[in-house]
Amino acid sequence: MGELIVVRHGQTEWSLSGRHAGRTDIQLTEAGEATARALAPRVARRPLVAVFSSPLSRATRTAELAGLTDVRPDPDLVEWDYGGYEGLTAAQIRERRPGWDLWRDGVVPGDSGHPGERIEQVAARTDAVLDRIRPLLCDGDVAVVAHGHLARVLAVRWLGLDASAARLLGHPHPGTLGFLATEDEQPFIAAWNVP
Repeated sequence: MGELIVVRHGQTEWSLSGRHAGRTDIQLTEAGEATARALAPRVARRPLVAVFSSPLSRATRTAELAGLTDVRPDPDLVEWDYGGYEGLTAAQIRERRPGWDLWRDGVVPGDSGHPGERIEQVAARTDAVLDRIRPLLCDGDVAVVAHGHLARVLAVRWLGLDASAARLLGHPHPGTLGFLATEDEQPFIAAWNVP
C-alpha cells in the first residue's frame, strides 16, 4: 500500500505575515519558490501513481517547482474559505472576537467571493478527496499539494477522527511534506512537517 504525501505549498507574503489566505490567489515569494524546488529530490524518489493539487497558483506553482508532473487540479483541495476573516491575522480576529479559535468558533460570512465555510464543509471536501485517492494507493504513492488548514483536516480525516481534532496537529510549515500511511490496515501519520 502506498502513502499519501501531503505537500504544503511554499511561502507567500500572507503565510509569512500570518494572514488567512483561503480563496485569495496569492503568489509564492522567492523563498517559497526556493523551498518548493528543494522538495524535488525528496518527491522524485517516490513511486507516484497520481498527483492532485489545489487549483490556486501557490499550490500549482509549488507542484511545478517540486518537479511533480501530470498534476490534476482538484477544487476540493482549495483552502478553507475564511469568509469575513480572509486576509486577517489571528491577532486581528481576536481584537474583534476575544478568545476566537478557528476550530471551535469557525468563521463569519464575508463578501460574495468569500462566503465562508463551516468545518463540516471542509471535512466533506477532504473526505471526497480521500475517497478518490484510497483506491489509487494500491498501486503506489499519491501526492496532494494543498494548504495548511486543509492539510490538517485531511490528515485527521485520514485517521478517521472528527475534523475538530485537527487543532491537535501542528500547522504544516510552507514547503513541507506530510506522509499518511497504513499499517495492518490502520491509518497513521508516518511523518509531518518534513522540510
